[in-house]
Amino acid sequence: MLIGLQNVTFEFGARVIVEDATWHIQPGDRVGLIGYNGTGKSTLLKVLVGEYLPSKGSVEKSKDTTIGYLHQDLLSFDTSENITEVALSAFERVRQLEKEIETLGYELEADTENEELLIKYTDALHELDVLDGYNIHHKAEEVLHGLGFSNEDLIRPYKEFSGGWRMRVLLAKMILQQPDVLLMDEPTNHLDLPSIEWLEKYLLHYKGSVVIVSHDKFFLNKMVNKIVEVYQQQIHIYSGDYEFYEQEKMIRIDMQQKAFENQQDYIRQQERFIERFKAKASKAAQAQSVQKRLDKIDKIEDVQLERPDLRINFQLDKVPGKVLVSLKDVSKNFSSINIVNHTSAEIDRGDKIALIGANGKGKSTVLRMVAGTESFSGERVWGHNVEESFYAQHQLEALTMTHTILEEMQSCGSKKSDVELRSLMGAFLFGGDDIDKKIRVLSGGEKARVALAKTIVSKANFLILDEPTNHLDMHSVDLLADALNKYEGSIILVSHDRYFISKTANKIWEIVDHQIKEFKGSYQEWVEWNERMAKQEANKVETKPEPKVEPKKEQPKQVDKTPINKDVQKELQRQQKQLQQIEANLNKAKTEKLRIEAAMGDPSIYADKNKFVQLENDYKSIQLQFNNLNQEYETAFEKLMELEAGI
Repeated sequence: MLIGLQNVTFEFGARVIVEDATWHIQPGDRVGLIGYNGTGKSTLLKVLVGEYLPSKGSVEKSKDTTIGYLHQDLLSFDTSENITEVALSAFERVRQLEKEIETLGYELEADTENEELLIKYTDALHELDVLDGYNIHHKAEEVLHGLGFSNEDLIRPYKEFSGGWRMRVLLAKMILQQPDVLLMDEPTNHLDLPSIEWLEKYLLHYKGSVVIVSHDKFFLNKMVNKIVEVYQQQIHIYSGDYEFYEQEKMIRIDMQQKAFENQQDYIRQQERFIERFKAKASKAAQAQSVQKRLDKIDKIEDVQLERPDLRINFQLDKVPGKVLVSLKDVSKNFSSINIVNHTSAEIDRGDKIALIGANGKGKSTVLRMVAGTESFSGERVWGHNVEESFYAQHQLEALTMTHTILEEMQSCGSKKSDVELRSLMGAFLFGGDDIDKKIRVLSGGEKARVALAKTIVSKANFLILDEPTNHLDMHSVDLLADALNKYEGSIILVSHDRYFISKTANKIWEIVDHQIKEFKGSYQEWVEWNERMAKQEANKVETKPEPKVEPKKEQPKQVDKTPINKDVQKELQRQQKQLQQIEANLNKAKTEKLRIEAAMGDPSIYADKNKFVQLENDYKSIQLQFNNLNQEYETAFEKLMELEAGI
């Protein structure tokens, strides 16, 4: 065991965080520490490192165990040193040795015959070599690059960076320290997708044990081999990843519920016996004996899931036209930083788009361009009947500080009852009397949740969401994803939560070479497509023949060329015909879809129930056909590209 809790009870005032909890962290453990917001995950990490002392029990730690603890409070650290120097401070002993070696070197120059100095100098060099001290700059740069810093950033002062980037520097320092146990509180909150993927790969080869508090299910599923859940003041341990935990927890809950019901049946039977015979002389002693047994029984608790449920019935005031917004030949730059350059894109009715990519590529800027709150060159054309609602951090300024949360929700025009609004705000982590708090007393994260709730219950038919899951726990992310799946309007969102993206998006936008590239499909399909493209590119490089140096006097002859494989040529022609046929069918389906959509705009249709039902069925059928043909077209096109590349 490296560190652990033994029969620990910890309270904040009258509130119990854990009671009689035992948990040991072993070498090789990769633990996901989870629980609903407010259950005490971060508090438990502070108990482990000794910042808080338990009221009962003990925190046990091996004598030589080293601990690294990444938490949000670290942002109070400030320095004028550049970020490379901050990262290099992880190598405390190496930096000390470097200074000692430099000093000893000067002393030896002045006294070359001093044997004692020479031994000290040699020993210091040997220790530096053992600690791999000559490579610390390379290691620091490698980690900082992995977390998204450019070469130019490495010499910039730490104090010039924003909070999210500062946290990355401190994460780099902690990784470089290589502690036996790494405790990480929401490490992915300040990372973009490429940096999260880099961190995953790095930590998978990390020799120490890792404990991670995170609401990123993808991250947990890749990273952990154990889940520790804080639930109802108890610690529950599951040996597996997050998916295993979800399955196992439902089995555990089901077993507990059945055991509770069986015990309740038994108790009722015994109580009926006692009630019936306690006054009867011949049975009174037996009834008393049964009562004593009941008094001693260990009661099984009823299953009470401490989680809100979210039922949002979206009501759109208007149905928009087919195209909601078009960006035509748009360009945007900040001084010398080019975001997009002469690119075009279109958002159609029913699109649920995830705009992804590394930080600094301009995702939020493009989102503001779509919303019309960012200036740019080019043309933005708004569609017919479009009513947008934009959620971003700056929306917090639009909240009325004197309102309570309930009053603020009432003001957004959703026409929902107070009961519905209270249920909704429970899903956004405002339970009980919280909804009567004034906006002005809320934290930044709480204000963000109110602003997000206002955005999604509006009657807008187009939602623009910038990092909507940042202040939500895993269950609330699930609830929001389910709600957006039921939403009949269109969405474009920026998020680093891959689980959330995979649950909501049917299209992916990515900024590549200052162009908006669109992929029609889910996030998982986009990942698989990228992997296929990367493999094809790698195969091309591997099979590329060595260039031949031809004699200058000889001219290349036609007969020297490799003949095209006839079978490949036939397959290519067949694939071209198939693609043309699919394209023709796709055009027919599109024409029919447009005809039905036009018919659905005729008010007289709704007066005849049979016509309306038939038209609705026709629309569902043509929509399914249209989607299937789109998928067939993409598959056939990729196949054609592969064949052409092979010739």
